[in-house]
Amino acid sequence: MRIARLPPSRRVWIFDLDNTLHDARARIFPAMHDQINAFLRRHFSVDEAGANTMREHFWRTYGTTLEGLSRHHGVHPRHFLAETHVFPELADMVVRENALKHALERLAGTKLVFSNAPRHYVEQVLKAIGQGRYFDAVYAIEDARYRGKPALHGFRHLLRKHNLDPHRCAMVDDMLENLRTAHRLGMSTVWVSPTRRRVPPYVDVCVASVTELPSRIKA
Repeated sequence: MRIARLPPSRRVWIFDLDNTLHDARARIFPAMHDQINAFLRRHFSVDEAGANTMREHFWRTYGTTLEGLSRHHGVHPRHFLAETHVFPELADMVVRENALKHALERLAGTKLVFSNAPRHYVEQVLKAIGQGRYFDAVYAIEDARYRGKPALHGFRHLLRKHNLDPHRCAMVDDMLENLRTAHRLGMSTVWVSPTRRRVPPYVDVCVASVTELPSRIKA
């Protein structure tokens, strides 16, 4: 892992948000999927089954439903995000790990968040898990000009904006597609995967939780 050979102060950790810094699978993602399906039903006159098919197809093809809707139907990103990331009770929905704070404290270097979600949602989640102060910057889908992971565009825009050498960076993410792009750019890669599956060659470190990361990286 290239980043581990750098002095700790020169390391840059780029964290995904959902299912990396918190668990969105139990409550948030089901609610988000319901909101996306409702959007698709309203705007495309499909039933629930059709909405499910449409959402899953675009997500598997492009990494986000938004990218597919923008490419094929001209949906405006701000319009879509405003209707599909509404969580007035988000603090009660977040599933957090208490040990995350200590892990982030022990992990030396610059820390960024890179999420395919809109900024208002990212900031809400970081506030809910109480970890916002550990991150030097938040990079949301708007900052990537709505071309998020796994597309190269968003990664390159982030690197330019923060004047970063990718060889100083490690991408920490639960999605292999995103890590594949990070590896292509020369970043180190950390796969957050609670289930032990075959680790692809472009993954440098596999952890069940971010809380394991400091013990896996040399100081």
